[in-house]
Amino acid sequence: MLRIEHLTKTYGEKRAVDDLSLHICKGEIYGFIGHNGAGKTTTIKAICGILQFDGGDIFVDGVSVKKDPLSCKRKIAYIPDNPDLYDFMTGIQFLNFTADIFGVDADTRQTLIRKYADVFSLTSDLAQPISAYSHGMKQKLAIIAALLHEPKLIIMDEPFVGLDPKASHLLKEIMHELCKAGAAIFFSTHVLEVAEKLCDKVAIIKNGKLVRAGTMDEVRGDISLEEVFLELEAEQ
Repeated sequence: MLRIEHLTKTYGEKRAVDDLSLHICKGEIYGFIGHNGAGKTTTIKAICGILQFDGGDIFVDGVSVKKDPLSCKRKIAYIPDNPDLYDFMTGIQFLNFTADIFGVDADTRQTLIRKYADVFSLTSDLAQPISAYSHGMKQKLAIIAALLHEPKLIIMDEPFVGLDPKASHLLKEIMHELCKAGAAIFFSTHVLEVAEKLCDKVAIIKNGKLVRAGTMDEVRGDISLEEVFLELEAEQ
């Protein structure tokens, strides 16, 4: 579903992502781990077509992000860690606006809005302006909006930031539900305990370079993911 092939991105003389290659298959929840500034967000924005890159290519369901970015974006949902929403809109206006962009028909959008707004206990707030929403409510709205076009690939950057424990639990259940239906999820997180319990596979990036990747058992061996991460960080 997602193939990153020799991705390279530089900022001046700094190589933020250095020859990164990863493959994420349908049905997988794939965690992406690294210290602040390791290259996680740069990689995610390159996948989503937000950020141009210098070398390599990225393929979404076999389509090149470089050659046909619009086709790729139709198949992707991107949930950033700090969603930048239109505060002048109400929640329902924003959801309908997003559905319009992706050409979601009336019946499908109504069904999915009702489903996910009820799940996140946001239904009663959809008529309120987004400017009145808390950070957690904005995060929930961004998640709902991202799922309206039934994406094949969901990209998340620290998706649990700002969510209360109940909402975090519900999001994990939705992630499993989407992958069982054939989608793939690639997400960054600093919460290693969540990644360890949730992910099928995980990749660790350090200073732009991939240092470990594979199934959770392959990456962590006989120790915890946190111990593996700290050992890799300590290496020069």
